[in-house]
This record gives sequence, C-alpha cells and structure tokens, in this order.
Amino acid sequence: MGTLYEALVRAARLIVSLDPDVLQYALRSLYIALVSTALAGLLAVPLGIFIAEREFRGKRLVVTGLNTLLAVPTVVVGLFVYALVSRQGPFGFLELLFTVPGIIIGEVVLIAPLLTALTLAAVARVDRDVRLTARSLGASERQAAWVVIREARYGILAAIIAAYGRVVGEVGVAMIVGGNIDGFTRTLTTAIILNVDMGYFALALALGLVLLAFSFVLNVAFQLLQGEARMR
Repeated sequence: MGTLYEALVRAARLIVSLDPDVLQYALRSLYIALVSTALAGLLAVPLGIFIAEREFRGKRLVVTGLNTLLAVPTVVVGLFVYALVSRQGPFGFLELLFTVPGIIIGEVVLIAPLLTALTLAAVARVDRDVRLTARSLGASERQAAWVVIREARYGILAAIIAAYGRVVGEVGVAMIVGGNIDGFTRTLTTAIILNVDMGYFALALALGLVLLAFSFVLNVAFQLLQGEARMR
C-alpha cells in the first residue's frame, strides 16, 4: 500500500507540474483521438444512416460484416495498415509509416466499422411511427429522414463518444504503425507500456490518470447535454 501511495503522490506531482513528457504524450494522444474520430465520423455516420434508412439486397450481410469487424483485435488492424503503408506496401511512397498521420489512418480504419454499426443501431431504434407521422404531415422523404436522424442524435453522439474512447485508449495500431518513437509518435498508451517495462511506475500511473481524465470529461459533457435535452 505504501508503494502505491507514493506512486500516486508522485504521479499527481507530475500532472500538476505539467511534466513535459506527460504534456507531450497527452497532447499528441488527444490530437490523434480527436482527428481520427472526426474523420471516421465524416465517413461512418452518413454510411450508418444510409444503411439504416435504405432497404437493399445484401443488407443483412453488410450488417453481419460490420458486427464481425467490431471484434477484430487492434493489433490485426495495425498489421493490416502497416502492410499498406510500409515501404513495400502499395502506399509506401506516401511515407506514412512511423508518423502521426499514419497512426490517424490506422485509427480511422479501426473505428469506422464501430461507428457505422452503432450509428446504424441508433437510427434503427427510432420508432417507425416517427417517419410515418412526418410523412403524413406533408414532409418529403428527405425531411422525414432528417426527423428520424434528429430523434437518433443522442444515440449517434454516444456512438461518436464510444469511437473516441476506443481510439484514445488504443495501443495496437499506435505501437505497430507509429513505432512508439519519443518526440514523434509516442502516445499515452504506448508510453504507459514502455514506462512500466522500464520500472517508471509513477510516470506510467500519471499517464494513466490523464487517459482516464480525457474519457471522464467527455462523458460528463455528454451527460450534461442529455440532461439539457430532457429539460426542454
């Protein structure tokens, strides 16, 4: 218990003093998580809405495929992206390996299926009567679809937060594609692993606390938004 207490005190000091290493890894991780989630959202949210709103041949197969991709280990995604952006890969000429943009691409590949599937589920849960009521009141097909999306907006927002949470705590893609290079591609999660291996438990604990803080703040903001919505 004494060792853990001492580590917690030292970790708190590192955070409060804005230790350069802690600040560096935190800002880089936050940047990667936000950019990856935003890019994945631009692709996956409209795709999830489209799949939910349209009936087409093979839809059940597409949904099954999306659900299957949710269980793919992050290291497998990291290996796949590594093969694409390595020097021998088809996109090797872009020199994305061991770079922050390379990590972002890997994270987008990782969370796009998750965000698509959760968006699809959020839209599909909206009562069919919402669309029928909108149509009966004279709304066009597009306007009725927008009404459905508005009803599902908090489910979609929850999907985005879930995607962000997976990215900010992800290690497989960041380690394999980024290479864990200090000053360039090292993130909170890869730094935690390295510092634990090297015996710097206090620094690893500080990084873990920052990681938890990122998720906590975003979830509190989401709860506040939901609370305001219920009060209206």
